[in-house]
Amino acid sequence: QVQLVESGGGLVQAGGSLRLSCAASGRTISSYAMGWFRQAPGKEREFVATINWSGSNTNYADSVKGRFTIYRDNAKNTMYLQMNSLKPEDTADYYCAARSRVWGATNPRDYDSWGQGTQVTVSS
Repeated sequence: QVQLVESGGGLVQAGGSLRLSCAASGRTISSYAMGWFRQAPGKEREFVATINWSGSNTNYADSVKGRFTIYRDNAKNTMYLQMNSLKPEDTADYYCAARSRVWGATNPRDYDSWGQGTQVTVSS
């Protein structure tokens, strides 16, 4: 399986931006569909965005559409999540995930590999 490590989280004011990175090792991510999920305290892990192996197809949760952008650089074995216009309700631990099958899955149980998460806190 591929190993994933997230970075880039932190504390930001509402309206600000952050870019999360997901660095992969062990295997090339070019054969994987990838996704971002988040989990707020006391809540279930929820889908944020997903991207196909080449980056030509993406899908977003309605709550982040127009504000977040998922993209990948297979040459660097890294995936990213650019988050703009952040809101306090975006506060959560953010996780990247990989899936060795067709892209588009929004259920966390459909992903095979996970990172350890990076914390994002948006202050009002």
